[in-house]
Amino acid sequence: MSSEQTIIDNLEEFLPLMPPAVQAGLRGHPDLHDLLEVVIDLGRPIEARFTHGYVLLSEEPADLQDIDYVVARIGQFDRDNRAGVERTLHRISAIRNRLGNVVGLTCRLGRAVYGTIDIIRDVVETGANILLLGRPGVGKTTKLREVARVLADDFGKRVIVVDTNNEIAGDGDIPHPAIGRARRMQVPNTEEQHDVMIEAVENHMPEVIIIDEIGTAADTFAARTIAERGVQLIGTAHGNDLGNVMSNPTLSDLVGGIQAVTLGDEEAKRRGTQKTVLERKAPPTFDTIIELRDLHTLAIHHDVADTVDALQQSRTVRSEVRQRQPAGGYEVVQVEEVEGLEEEGEGDDLERLQQEIARRRPARSATRVYIKGLTRRKVEKALREMRVAATIVKNVAEADAVVALQAGSKDVVERARPGAHIELPRSNTYSQIYEALRKLFTTSDSAREEFALREVEQALKRVESENVSVELMPQNSYIRRLQHESAGRRNYRSTSVGKEPRRRVMILPQ
Repeated sequence: MSSEQTIIDNLEEFLPLMPPAVQAGLRGHPDLHDLLEVVIDLGRPIEARFTHGYVLLSEEPADLQDIDYVVARIGQFDRDNRAGVERTLHRISAIRNRLGNVVGLTCRLGRAVYGTIDIIRDVVETGANILLLGRPGVGKTTKLREVARVLADDFGKRVIVVDTNNEIAGDGDIPHPAIGRARRMQVPNTEEQHDVMIEAVENHMPEVIIIDEIGTAADTFAARTIAERGVQLIGTAHGNDLGNVMSNPTLSDLVGGIQAVTLGDEEAKRRGTQKTVLERKAPPTFDTIIELRDLHTLAIHHDVADTVDALQQSRTVRSEVRQRQPAGGYEVVQVEEVEGLEEEGEGDDLERLQQEIARRRPARSATRVYIKGLTRRKVEKALREMRVAATIVKNVAEADAVVALQAGSKDVVERARPGAHIELPRSNTYSQIYEALRKLFTTSDSAREEFALREVEQALKRVESENVSVELMPQNSYIRRLQHESAGRRNYRSTSVGKEPRRRVMILPQ
């Protein structure tokens, strides 16, 4: 897996917008490619801000001629006092006085960065709804652009970018090439964002919606509506981490919402809590949350429902932390861990249920699957990924296999026909559904091992000839260990990446 990045900054379109003195000061500057923005304030020296600090481009204070020079070259400002340069990502924002006259400008240099999502590509390709969080400037919008491009160009999906104030795909009617074949719907201001989100789904049949900065109650409602219609949703929201979203009354619905619940005396005693507790009130809109900590480090909560439940119950939660490596690829520096909640008082029903499941003979050749409590779209996606020709049936008595949400599955197990294989995922997340179906349709152990070791040999040939990292197909922990040992015998380094059930071996160049 390569982490080489390509940066397109369109400096040739940005510099001519600046007053002549500013152009002269920037063109020969040794750190020009680290430029973030130019700030022009009436009566103050013009300032160039870089990633590491700032420099003054003139000793003389800026006057109205400097401001008018820029304004004359960018056209009109919108209602948010922003203007752009067509087919670039540059952004000029105005500061006005009480009379409405422009007295200050922030001229941001926009960059399209290619090669930023290799660190989360395995998460994006699962089809999960993903929410990106992080402070301003940490790269949320940059990653959204490349997610749009990769899903549209590499995976051939119908992708629509809902672009408020042209932040994602740049100014003008033709979107920036950074979003690839993805289509762009422009939103004039944030108040209309939710309407355009719904319009995109109703009118243009997308498979993926990309949205930047979900920030209002209307946006939150629109996001849930999109997710319930089976469209993959990838967006960003205000907040640095999951805790910020949970505590924000407007945005908490994105992670299922929080409500106060009054327990009975016996239940409170069993849990060891007060009678009034906080619980998640609905399934989350987003399956996965990615917290961008800096440009090279991020944390992933793969199962938002489990994580939110654990936090409400004061259980220990550790996210998966990934860090981009200077030599290429990334390293998982912390694995995800959600402390389990010991099940007590489930009674004889659960025991009898498990005994009934144990008596079932696995039906590896199942072609008719009955599901209950699970999202059909997620089940169908998992079947496609595993290349399984299975049919979802409506009558449990006709099914070769049953995949049902663990909670409330007793009646389904009792009605299933003899010989049907039963899997009970504990939550309606894609990873849980994928793992349950994988158990149904896995080939024999010996065949899997033989295939996996042949894959190592083919990968080693590519690593040796091309000097690149190569990822193998997802496997269970035992087969991954065999693959690591096989690579080690040839003196190649390897590591495991990804989250179960898509955890896989990556072989690294020598």
